[in-house]
Amino acid sequence: MTNREDRSEPAKGRPAPVAVGGATLHPGWLAAAEQAAMVADIRAIAAAAPLFTPLTARGKPMSVRMTSAGRFGWFSDRLGYRYISRHPSGSAWPAIPQSVLSVWTTLVGTGRAPDCCLVNFYSTGARMGLHQDRDEADFGWPVLSISLGDDALFRIGGTTRGGSTRSAWLHSGDVLLLGGEARLAYHGVDRIVAGSSMLLPQGGRINLTLRVVD
Repeated sequence: MTNREDRSEPAKGRPAPVAVGGATLHPGWLAAAEQAAMVADIRAIAAAAPLFTPLTARGKPMSVRMTSAGRFGWFSDRLGYRYISRHPSGSAWPAIPQSVLSVWTTLVGTGRAPDCCLVNFYSTGARMGLHQDRDEADFGWPVLSISLGDDALFRIGGTTRGGSTRSAWLHSGDVLLLGGEARLAYHGVDRIVAGSSMLLPQGGRINLTLRVVD
């Protein structure tokens, strides 16, 4: 999956990983109690660094709201896509919670901690178009994605735009690793199924992506 440490063997009691378009999916990696604890940690992040609506380079608001934790936060506006060292309000990004870091440590290893935990919130009707995660300096480290809340229809293709794609459902508690050849694969979220999870009282989906930035 990655040319760094990769500890993708299934932990005791967890389903075995499966391949999704070259990426590695760990279905049901987080138990219900672990998901609830992680959501509480994410709410604390959002309290310190409130969710905001990013703009595309064309100035169009995205359908997702986001915030971040860690040394850097991902940001987008008319000037383009990039990482910034502080929340748009000027406040520091909060630290990445241990509940989130432990997933990285188990599946990726201890060789390098992630610099950013991007928090995307998808309400009903939100989506994410096909894109590459390529704003980082070192593509040797994977992007680790954690799904919490309502089901999402995930789509992944190749490393060039166009061509065939594959779709798979991501459920609450699933963890997806984009590494190796899939590290620069185009991917996105086509739709969210409202009410498919009871984890978030008001519904919606939280997606966490952990990245090594520099």
